[in-house]
Amino acid sequence: MLRASNLGWLFNGFEIYALFLTVGFALHQLLEAAQYAEIPRYAGYVLATTIFGWATGAVIGGIIADYIGRKRTMMLAILAYSLTTALSAVAWNWQSFAILRFLGGVGIGSKWVTGASLVSELWPDHARGKGGGLLLSGAGIGSFLASGVWLLIGGLGPSAWRWMYLIGVLPALLVLWIRRSMPESTRWERASEQRRAARAQRRSGATLEAEHAALALFTVADMFLDRSVRRRLVPAFLMMLSVTFGFWGVATFVPTYVGTFAAKGGLSAPYYSAVAGLLGTGVAIFGFISLGFCADWIGRKPTAMIWYAMCLILTPVVYMWAQSMAVLLAAVTVFGFFTGGIWAWAPVWLPELFPTRMHGTASPSASTRRAGSPASVH
Repeated sequence: MLRASNLGWLFNGFEIYALFLTVGFALHQLLEAAQYAEIPRYAGYVLATTIFGWATGAVIGGIIADYIGRKRTMMLAILAYSLTTALSAVAWNWQSFAILRFLGGVGIGSKWVTGASLVSELWPDHARGKGGGLLLSGAGIGSFLASGVWLLIGGLGPSAWRWMYLIGVLPALLVLWIRRSMPESTRWERASEQRRAARAQRRSGATLEAEHAALALFTVADMFLDRSVRRRLVPAFLMMLSVTFGFWGVATFVPTYVGTFAAKGGLSAPYYSAVAGLLGTGVAIFGFISLGFCADWIGRKPTAMIWYAMCLILTPVVYMWAQSMAVLLAAVTVFGFFTGGIWAWAPVWLPELFPTRMHGTASPSASTRRAGSPASVH
């Protein structure tokens, strides 16, 4: 189960970071020459559309996962983002590119919530933090691989970006393995059976109380009508919103910023931009895993607060105080450990805040992502 979810996140990380790396190059082909000066604005549109699709998919996929199961939803999500990512390679204008990235985002968001739910339901209680950290480390590995692949193929010409998206069809092969090897969540199966029983009782005219009444409700209504769930949902949403704005508004600018810094010093901007990407994504792998282990060791809340605080402290270090390339790259490395790793708190802690009957629905509602700014615009 963990291997399948981790591989799913590896491909998610690859495809998201591939967009960061290639959106500027893609728009050089998809826009008229007279529009080149506006590439940063169009890149913002594409990224915003992608993340809106991610948020949409998380909500829709979460609801579907609560009704048809984690395994089947994961398979559908992987197929969706694999096919739409591969189709992005044949985009003919910026609008078609944005639409295909939106659809790919829907699949990625759906995959996120099913993976998080599976880890929370199948991983042992005493080691669930480790499971969540290992799960999310796949995103860091995928981002690191995307940086490496782009270093290899980025110089193949103006259409090199299209090859990055054609690679995106590979996750579809993962569905065959999941279908054969991965078990369904037994906790979901029990909740689904209880839901069917509660609805059958309601149809027969029986009066339902407490959890039986909740099981008969649509999961979205259940989430907002249950006071204990609602009380947790609002602060969880605000926490995730802060991470989202911080990451998309600050951390995704690192490769572009390092490239600009290098150019001012007479160094190669593309080279140092790629190096910054490799360093930041490489250490993020360990940031994910470390957060998971710390969450089991000292607790969910203190671990999350440490990662939040370090992101806040390191932002001015990277963007204001680093005055040499060596110091900047060192700061970027530490920065990537925390700004990448902080995402792992969501699959570790969020599902534990909500009942199994609404794991899929509540987790993305608390962690809906919103778009920010382009990571690397050329």
